[in-house]
Amino acid sequence: MSGTGFYWHERCFWHDQGAIGVFSAPGEFLQPQAASESPESKRRLKNILEVSGLIDELYVVKPPAATLEDLLRFHTPRYLEELQAGDAARGGNGGDCAPYMPGSWAAATHSAGLAIAAVDAVARGEVRNAYALCRPPGHHAEADQGRGFCLLGNIPVAVMRAQALGQASRVAILDWDVHHGNGQQAAFYRDPNTFTISIHQAANYPLESGAFEEQGEGAGTGTNLNLPLPPGCGLGAYAYAMERLVLPALEAFQPDLIIVACGYDACAKDPLGKMLLNSQAFATMTAQVKAVAERCCAGKLVIVHEGGYSEGYVPLCGHAVVQTLASSTTAVFDPQNDEIAAWGYQALQPHQQALIDTWQRQWEQTTR
Repeated sequence: MSGTGFYWHERCFWHDQGAIGVFSAPGEFLQPQAASESPESKRRLKNILEVSGLIDELYVVKPPAATLEDLLRFHTPRYLEELQAGDAARGGNGGDCAPYMPGSWAAATHSAGLAIAAVDAVARGEVRNAYALCRPPGHHAEADQGRGFCLLGNIPVAVMRAQALGQASRVAILDWDVHHGNGQQAAFYRDPNTFTISIHQAANYPLESGAFEEQGEGAGTGTNLNLPLPPGCGLGAYAYAMERLVLPALEAFQPDLIIVACGYDACAKDPLGKMLLNSQAFATMTAQVKAVAERCCAGKLVIVHEGGYSEGYVPLCGHAVVQTLASSTTAVFDPQNDEIAAWGYQALQPHQQALIDTWQRQWEQTTR
């Protein structure tokens, strides 16, 4: 068995959404600018791994694109046909804020292919754990539409394939992107064998989902946990939420595979989020989840890249995560880490603690 797998493909960086900036489409009074979900944050992450030498400690794979058979386990035929038709024409919008241009179908299917390959390799024991540098991201995509820069549900596609092939039964998905992981929630809301957790900024995106009260339906009741944190949460609030709710819930589920939807837009430098994390916070959360995976499922952990829109800071956060995942001593200096940690309101605030404590009591009643 190799150590840590790293899955990427240049094709993913070529996905183009047009000159939309932070918006979902161009407009009369919107001066054109590059889309906020740009290739640079991901390409710079791959580049910093090269420059530091950490990539030489990884098992690097450039896998093929996802097949239609794999995509159809989650997505509807109509939606996939519309995406392909738009890609063959002049592009379009996958649904809600999911613009794309010709060539995006190839990028999106390759992105899903990275998640598939990473999950497959970890599930079969080819590598101990893995990082998939996916783009476009996937955690907002639903079965019949794209949303929030996401065209295909990378994680649901990979998980449904692994379950269909008997590679994994009980799967836990932790989403720490600053936006709610609605795609995973929708995919597995009635599934008792797939536990979805999302820790995110409350009522950011999507506006209509991500409440604590959304805890699954039918046989899946009690297998969906949302922690919609108020804007301005920093190191103390995230650490407290992880300790009191996220990690105990993960361990109690006893999964045989853990997947992290790893967005970096909860970092203090992100233009689309209002949280205060630094690179060390992402490394710490990775170490915590990795320890749960060691206890529950022989270390089987896959991290799938999602959002994060600070081209300069995402690479530092990502390097810290991959370094932790690989148990490597190859580090890079983050000149902002200590400064961010010293900002005001980084400590757990009374209103944050009260909210998390209330959730903990209610969750224990739900799962008792």
